[in-house]
Amino acid sequence: MKPLFTESVQSVMEVLFPLGIFVIVLVAGYAVRGYLLARLARWARTNGFRTGDVVLTAVRTPLLVLCLMLGIYAALEFSSLPAAVVGRADRGLSILAVFAGAMAAANILTGYTRMRAERLESVLPVTSLTENVIRIVVYGVAVLVVLNELGISIAPILATLGVGGLAVALALKDTLSNFFAGFHIVATKQIRVGDYLKLSSQEEGHVTDISWRTTTVQTLAGNLILIPNAKLTELIVTNCSLPARDLAVTVSLGVHYRSDLAKVERVAAEVAAEVMREVPGGVPAFTPFVRYQGFGESGIDLSVVMRAAAFADQFLVRHEFIKRLPLRFAAEGIVIPYPIRALNTDQEKAG
Repeated sequence: MKPLFTESVQSVMEVLFPLGIFVIVLVAGYAVRGYLLARLARWARTNGFRTGDVVLTAVRTPLLVLCLMLGIYAALEFSSLPAAVVGRADRGLSILAVFAGAMAAANILTGYTRMRAERLESVLPVTSLTENVIRIVVYGVAVLVVLNELGISIAPILATLGVGGLAVALALKDTLSNFFAGFHIVATKQIRVGDYLKLSSQEEGHVTDISWRTTTVQTLAGNLILIPNAKLTELIVTNCSLPARDLAVTVSLGVHYRSDLAKVERVAAEVAAEVMREVPGGVPAFTPFVRYQGFGESGIDLSVVMRAAAFADQFLVRHEFIKRLPLRFAAEGIVIPYPIRALNTDQEKAG
């Protein structure tokens, strides 16, 4: 009985010991990822160390994969499994390590590219299209490394891809057309994420994303419009955010013919300057001005020119100006005339 009991204990230990090592390594990885990396990333963010924040955030998920792989590797080394099984498992773990490294590299590259794009006008602004291209390139290199590790020659594969590429290109003609049109849109920087567009097809809104197939435009009502990239390049597009995001806001009105025009100009400019300073979306540095347009049927026509920080801000700026101006005109004794039309019925009676 005693040898049998000893063998049973030994068998249980052969299972529990590798399992315990696996759990210890995995828990340590979770601790490093959840505590140490989180604190370091918070410190980097607080101190303005953006590069460190990008790297630490990018390696969190790959680090967990590597800890899982390391735990399995340590457990296998202390197990009593056959050498052939351990060898196959080690090869699988090495492949997993390559993809974990590729994941970390892709995350770091996309994060760094996004960070640089925020600091300056990048040659290739960051959208989902550019991020996906970066990931495809990195993972493509990882696949080639794995194939080389497995002893598979990649030359025949590349030759096959070259022959089959023509058939794929013909089959995916529309998709590839949208893909390269998206690259053209991003590279030329004539349409950027955040720009407000007016299309010749009557749609308008802010660009929220440029993907490999479509450009997403969000209307002021909150609806999303998906426009194929190739179709977008064929439309006549008015980009209200170029060359600058701020734009002129013009309000037209009329005053009575007996008005003191110098006083009207001064009061209207003062109200417009007050709107620029106090209303969100106004441009405080801009000095509004008044321009008289002509002699209208009911009074003297003029325009007040202000400026809004973005396309959507013009509505609130115009709203506040129209709300405030009549009150100030009334206080200053300036009259905004009603439309008046005189009818001469004597001529009609006389034929």
